[in-house]
Amino acid sequence: MSPDRSRADLDEDDVRIRPSRRSRPRTKDRPAHDDAVEGVVVTVDRGRCTCRVGTQEVVAMKARELGRQSVVVGDRVGLVGDVTGGPDSLARIVRVAPRISTLRRTADDTDPFERVIVANADQLVVVTALADPEPRPRLIDRCLVAAYDAGLRPLLVLTKADLASPDTLLATYRSLDVAHVVLSREAPLSVLRGHLRDRVSVLVGHSGVGKSTLVNALVPGATRATGGVNTVTGRGRHTSSSALALELPDGGWVIDTPGVRSFGLAHVDLDRVIKAFPDLEPGTTDCPRSCTHDEPECALDAWVTAGHSDTGRLGSLRRLLRSRDKEEAPEEEAGGGGLRRRPEDDA
Repeated sequence: MSPDRSRADLDEDDVRIRPSRRSRPRTKDRPAHDDAVEGVVVTVDRGRCTCRVGTQEVVAMKARELGRQSVVVGDRVGLVGDVTGGPDSLARIVRVAPRISTLRRTADDTDPFERVIVANADQLVVVTALADPEPRPRLIDRCLVAAYDAGLRPLLVLTKADLASPDTLLATYRSLDVAHVVLSREAPLSVLRGHLRDRVSVLVGHSGVGKSTLVNALVPGATRATGGVNTVTGRGRHTSSSALALELPDGGWVIDTPGVRSFGLAHVDLDRVIKAFPDLEPGTTDCPRSCTHDEPECALDAWVTAGHSDTGRLGSLRRLLRSRDKEEAPEEEAGGGGLRRRPEDDA
């Protein structure tokens, strides 16, 4: 600007307009993505989702427009971008279909933040070794509560039957009428395959019980890492670091999950658990408001006494409900001299 021209003498041609950084005006209308292809999330690793699209596996990132909406294994999603599945391809997840079911857990019973483990499953397979490591009925109870809360069919798979008898453990769950399969080394898997056929099954259990070994036997070409049991602590070593969905040759899917040593139930809705006991649910209509179904005023006692159900069923229900209030004790670390939770316990 010439020194002899004052600011007041400037005309509109002298005013410099800073160009807008936006290439187009903002809009609240999101694109419809009518060209999005459908896929299923089979694993999630550090924010990248591997999705099955037809026979291809496509790596994708969650689109920014989805905001805080989570994407987990089992989600049915819509993808745009490069969906060829090539080595350098990357698609975007722009849509997540409503979930039919959600298997959730919290880090512990005081944690207000629930974590969705798997979406759209219809069966929870609780894998437990009968020995090496020893069974943990309290963890089994908690898994059953999570299954009933999510509306999943529970299935007990007891491994290493060549090392110990399954009779005592099965007696604990007989009144619950939970389907079960007993397996020993070199035993055929035909019965288990029948339970898994045409279902989406989530395998859960603490480390060392043989989940990954089962997956490798059920799915040809699966290469899930397997590990033994720590001879000092008697606990299994973690070998699976993330959930992975694999298609079964005879139809259906299995989802292998990392081994868990705790299963928080802070998110559980009591009414959903009761609905899993159709012979007992009608007896709760006369219960006082906010009844925990494990107190002297509970109407279920009179219901059972009248012959509408048996005491074994009621006792099993109450044992499961009490498991919500008894947090799994953190494991003792060898040489540590105390109890503390390990980071992988919350995997």
